[in-house]
Amino acid sequence: MTRCSRRALLRGAALIPLAATAADGLLDEAGAENRYFSSHGTYDHHTLSYDLRLAYDPSSGTLDGHAHIRAVADRPLARVELDLARLTAHTARVNGIPARPRQKGDKLYLTGSHALAAGTPFTVEVGYRGRPAPLRSPFGQIGWDRTGDPHDGTLVASQPLGAPSWFPCNDRPDDKAAYTFRVTVPHGHQALANGTLRDRHATAAAQCWTYHHPGPMAPYLATLYTGRFTYDAWQAHDSATGETITGHNHYPAHLSQQARHDLARQPDMLAAFTGWFGPYPFETYGAVVVDTELDQPVENQTLSVFGSNHIDGHRGSETLVAHELAHQWYGNSVSLRNWRDIWLNEGFATYSEWLWSEHIGEDSADTIARAEWHTLNHRHRRDLRIADPGPHRIFDDRIYTRGACTLHALRLTLGDDRFFPLVRTWHATHRGTSATTAAFIGHAERYSPHPVQPLLHTWLYERPLPALPSGPA
Repeated sequence: MTRCSRRALLRGAALIPLAATAADGLLDEAGAENRYFSSHGTYDHHTLSYDLRLAYDPSSGTLDGHAHIRAVADRPLARVELDLARLTAHTARVNGIPARPRQKGDKLYLTGSHALAAGTPFTVEVGYRGRPAPLRSPFGQIGWDRTGDPHDGTLVASQPLGAPSWFPCNDRPDDKAAYTFRVTVPHGHQALANGTLRDRHATAAAQCWTYHHPGPMAPYLATLYTGRFTYDAWQAHDSATGETITGHNHYPAHLSQQARHDLARQPDMLAAFTGWFGPYPFETYGAVVVDTELDQPVENQTLSVFGSNHIDGHRGSETLVAHELAHQWYGNSVSLRNWRDIWLNEGFATYSEWLWSEHIGEDSADTIARAEWHTLNHRHRRDLRIADPGPHRIFDDRIYTRGACTLHALRLTLGDDRFFPLVRTWHATHRGTSATTAAFIGHAERYSPHPVQPLLHTWLYERPLPALPSGPA
């Protein structure tokens, strides 16, 4: 997600705090309770795949859903716990046997006929329906929403807690799975979702769109858009592999000319980013522009979303386009294990904006970093530890800019010959998994002839703002 206020979103080990080192391993029960937003998700099981069959009626705003979930029990289970908000589960099965669904708050509990032993694969089926709507959160309204355009469009912007607004899930950022979406909408409407379009067929009254994304993907990055869009296909060269990546951009017809221009350099960005960060991690990429204003774009996996206010025909928001694309490596492919580590997502994506500016001959990353450092030093309170900001401040602007300045300080310290291999191998090592700040510090140590842990600890865990090292990168 780009660096903006989230509030009105539609949208050496001795130096590392104990919370960071504990998070570096698999969380035990105590560690799970120490995570941000511990009421969301469970460590009782991990998910392998979601197969979602959804029928949406824009005239009434109703959603009929059926979720088929494959998972593995991580401890003995007397019942299965999922997150589902403002929608009603009416049928359920566990391993094909009818189960009793019970909802309490935003939780769905399924009690089957037999307990599940630890290590046991199992399946869950849930039939549910209702009128999905945004969920209240400390960051404003998030999740499923209607765009308010003339064609009754919908959008999903779930980060960080909005996924249960439209499907039952294990709503943890580190519980990543494969996804299939089978979405039925009226004739004349389209459905867009993560991954690749596998099938589209019409029935007498509607049209069904099927997408598949092997992931792995966290629930908050799953997305769905319905409405009427025009689209363009494009191709990009993956500088790391030599392969061709095919993408699609979708937007309202009346914004098509401006959107084509504003999004036109995505192939160039992808070529540059694969040179810096390594192979593009997914099978496709694209952007969707919705016919409503958003406070900020959102980096849904393989399909970022932009509001109509981000399209002006003059590339006025191109840094945001770069930001969301960079998240496909840092934030989506390499995910955070706990929301306290969000600087790993947003610091990398913000620094990618600066690298793109440098690449196209505008301000250098060093120029931008020093300007942002000046702003941080003179306009902000020094009361935030960006590697553990607290659950209500995970979208504070300083996490973005100080996180990017942290990476620039590391680049100045190491030099480009070490810094860029470091960020490439950070992705390569953790691709498709979840990581922590402690793991990043350990990774950085391996690329420096001198200890960099004190430098990173000061930037990430101390409130006073350190000075940037002298000299341009």
